[in-house]
Amino acid sequence: MKKEIRLVAIDLDGTLLDRNIQVSPRAIAAIRSAVAQGVIVTLATGRMFASAVIFARQIGLDVPLITYNGGLIRSALTGETLFHQPVPVDAAVDILSLFYHHNWYIQSYVEDKLYVDQLDEHALRYARLSKITPIAIGKKLYTMKAAPTKLLGITEPDNVLPLIDKIGQLFPDRVYATSSKDGYVEMMHPTVNKGNALAFLADKLKIDQTQVMAIGDSLNDTDMLTYAGFGVAMDNAAPEVKAVAQAVTSSNDEEGVAAAIEKYVLN
Repeated sequence: MKKEIRLVAIDLDGTLLDRNIQVSPRAIAAIRSAVAQGVIVTLATGRMFASAVIFARQIGLDVPLITYNGGLIRSALTGETLFHQPVPVDAAVDILSLFYHHNWYIQSYVEDKLYVDQLDEHALRYARLSKITPIAIGKKLYTMKAAPTKLLGITEPDNVLPLIDKIGQLFPDRVYATSSKDGYVEMMHPTVNKGNALAFLADKLKIDQTQVMAIGDSLNDTDMLTYAGFGVAMDNAAPEVKAVAQAVTSSNDEEGVAAAIEKYVLN
């Protein structure tokens, strides 16, 4: 069944990327076929722009990318920034102080650079995943007087939802916390989420909400699947994501994105 889709937003980790952090040839072919038919295909990810653009270039996308869960929308081709909404400095300082006090791991993203305390196990594992080299600044991390696009805490998977709840209680209306991956707690400006970013981009491109398709798997994808006229959850998606989707495709290790584009977008 083909939908009247003009804009497709695709999450990266757990969605377009398989367990080896690769985009399958079939997915690349499906995306390029959709683009050839006049459909705009973008990436909508919690990753920083410098990491997301690597995959955009591999696929051949020259569109604005939704990065940092919507905190930054920037052109893959020209680097032009269409939208940027960082965490306010005062909120960032308070969050960093909280994590320092409890000895919790956190990293900060300022001007599309990744800052960490030290190159420990968490930082090095993240570097391998993102293909970005962190900048270690020691304890200065916790007193940075800068407005980060995102703060990322890494903890045990069972601690993620309790920590998101705690941040919501301690910083009401000062930060939006969500998760894109087991063990990740991502904190952005309170108005930032993938749904708002996708709405911004669709409006800029003059595309109706009903003509938007979004594909995702994690908690941070629920807003964009809710906004999209047609939301598709991966088979490996969290229950909360499947609950707001209109369809479920196969998993990220079974080329679910390719299958969804082939079924709902391509002639």
